[in-house]
Amino acid sequence: MSDLDDLLDLYTTHGTHHYDETVTQLDHGLQCAALARRDGAPDELVAAALLHDVGHLLHLRDGGTGPVATDLRHEERGADHLATWVPAAVCDPVRLHVQAKRYLVAVEPGLRDTLSAGSQASLLRQGGPMSPGEVAAFERTPGHLEAVALRRWDDAGKVEGLEVPPFAEHEPLLRSLARN
Repeated sequence: MSDLDDLLDLYTTHGTHHYDETVTQLDHGLQCAALARRDGAPDELVAAALLHDVGHLLHLRDGGTGPVATDLRHEERGADHLATWVPAAVCDPVRLHVQAKRYLVAVEPGLRDTLSAGSQASLLRQGGPMSPGEVAAFERTPGHLEAVALRRWDDAGKVEGLEVPPFAEHEPLLRSLARN
């Protein structure tokens, strides 16, 4: 079985979980990918938008439950998992999307109040808004702009009942990006 087949199985088995949002993990990823595609993002960033929360699904696969009271560092786990078969242009925005939330809340007054209840709760677990020093360091991080774009789609991709293309329509894209 290929890494992509394993990924598809992961979404089939655990994608219906809601974690701490009202939409399922699968619906959330599909909505984020649709928003990225709408905005003309490159294929790697569309894939990152689709797969950015795969770390949550890995946690569920391994017997975990959600939501949890501690930060599971799902962004790190997901990026590390994806790094075995897709390029850094997919993994890096996944790895940075939580930091991008902390960044945006720090630099855009009032943004925190627009986040979903689940994102507000996870923000606290993930360290809250960045300090000025963290903001400056994040702005020097390669790929931070892609991570910010992903974060904006992440925050917008939580609409119950929104019609978007199914996961199967993303399989050719994922296969084209796969290294194995």
